[in-house]
Amino acid sequence: MTEHTTESAPPRGPERAAGGGARPEGVLVVDKPRGPTSHDVVARLRRALGVKRIGHAGTLDPMASGVLVVLVGEATKLAPYLTAQDKRYTARVALGVGTDTLDADGEVTAAEPLPACLDAELAALAAASGPPGDAALAALAPRIAAALDAERARRAQTPPAYSAIKVAGQRSYALARAGQAVDLSARAVEVRSLALAGASRGGPGAPADGAAPATLELELDVSKGYYVRSLARDLGAHLDVPAHLSALRRTASGAFTVEQAVPLDAGAEALRAALRPLAEAAASSLPVARLTEHGARRARLGQPLTEADFSAAPARPGAAVWLDPDGRVVALGAPEVADDTASESASTPSAARFSVLRGFTAAADVRENPAG
Repeated sequence: MTEHTTESAPPRGPERAAGGGARPEGVLVVDKPRGPTSHDVVARLRRALGVKRIGHAGTLDPMASGVLVVLVGEATKLAPYLTAQDKRYTARVALGVGTDTLDADGEVTAAEPLPACLDAELAALAAASGPPGDAALAALAPRIAAALDAERARRAQTPPAYSAIKVAGQRSYALARAGQAVDLSARAVEVRSLALAGASRGGPGAPADGAAPATLELELDVSKGYYVRSLARDLGAHLDVPAHLSALRRTASGAFTVEQAVPLDAGAEALRAALRPLAEAAASSLPVARLTEHGARRARLGQPLTEADFSAAPARPGAAVWLDPDGRVVALGAPEVADDTASESASTPSAARFSVLRGFTAAADVRENPAG
């Protein structure tokens, strides 16, 4: 799936409702239905919530459903960090049929009967009582087991030609739709887990004759930038058959799960009630540090901080959410990279310093104190 956000230009100050009250703000976990684009979902929620600043953390294709993390108001500043988190999916791969977009929304480019050996493996899996473990899978379906093992070992993946990646200033999908050949470079990815959840032989006959294709049901947990459509393509290539992604559901994006999600067609009141406060949402996804009153003032001014400015300093390197003593989000910050050369020449080691990466307004919601 593509990984980017859609966000309008932020206003200079906190947004206000027509009556003078604060606009909705926070993180909304939406269960996107199949059909609309992620941009469509954001546009609909912009109208329902009456806000200008709104975006999302990780696109879902139109044919996909499930968790879409929507960021409202000041929460849009979390986008680069939430987008970078792992995603979890359930997927169905159709074997014997290929499409130009690598999913069910594309035009069929190939349809072939399955090799007898692969059909026999699918028959053995379909007859098994429940998903097989690794040892049983290797015994029942060695070719399918080897294809899944190859994908688990993947460290680089070539994105689909029909993707939002820019090539010479143009979206790759636009070039592909215009009939141009698109050659995208492989990108670093990681497969945290990949398991077979089920299999079917499909309908009688061959897909080329209109029969239902054979399928593999998969569960996977992957890094940012991983395309499940490419997984379908690559599994098919390993099994020597055309293949495409026929169904996809995102069940988690970082710390946000489908169990927390609200339907897109929920009313405006229900959508507002489902908004997770900024501090709670940030703390569920990033390490938390506590500022002193003095540290909070310095951070709001964008000044560098030392350990003395924290009542609880960041526990590890990298970005952390900085909260003031009242639990409000002041900034996202990180330790400054030490200058080893300067440290070696100094008579005493320098104190750790911290820099503000993103500042937040004082309008942050404090209904909960997540790190208390």
